[in-house]
Amino acid sequence: MPTEWSVRAITRAMLPVLLVLTLVELGSGLVLGTLEDRLLRSPSLLVLVPVTIGTAGNLGSILAARLSTAFHLGTLSFDAGDDTLAGNAVATVALAVTLFPLVGLGAWVLTALLGAPTLAPGTVVLIALSAGVALAVLAVAVTLATTYVAYRFSLDPDDVVVPVVTNVCDVLGVLVLFAAVLAFA
Repeated sequence: MPTEWSVRAITRAMLPVLLVLTLVELGSGLVLGTLEDRLLRSPSLLVLVPVTIGTAGNLGSILAARLSTAFHLGTLSFDAGDDTLAGNAVATVALAVTLFPLVGLGAWVLTALLGAPTLAPGTVVLIALSAGVALAVLAVAVTLATTYVAYRFSLDPDDVVVPVVTNVCDVLGVLVLFAAVLAFA
């Protein structure tokens, strides 16, 4: 763990990460731009984009904070039998299973109340649930990998993991959501 807490040390550790993440976000925006026509035809999908991306990033951030705390307390090991790792990963996916159907239903209700043309409620919920569960699994993988890399490079996971997870979940959120749209809509 770094012992030097200065603006220079934090900048030296984070600037390269933030520059790479900026490019990743640009890629996400370009992908989203190519799907604009599909979004405008089904406003319920348009509503799902920011909510799905934000919720996936939040799930990853919660997991990142929990793993970072366990890491600082010395209760986290990176082996397959670690109960802290497994329990938090399962809790993250279980939270996604309970949250994303509500996200889908909320998107459908909002667009229906506004009188916008929408997909069937079951389709919107199915898209949200499948995308959400896939994103939760990916968020767990990204969070575990990023926490481990931070550990290996002696970086503070509190500084590195949350920005990486939220930005990667933004990109993955766009890709996974539209994979679900192509599969179910």
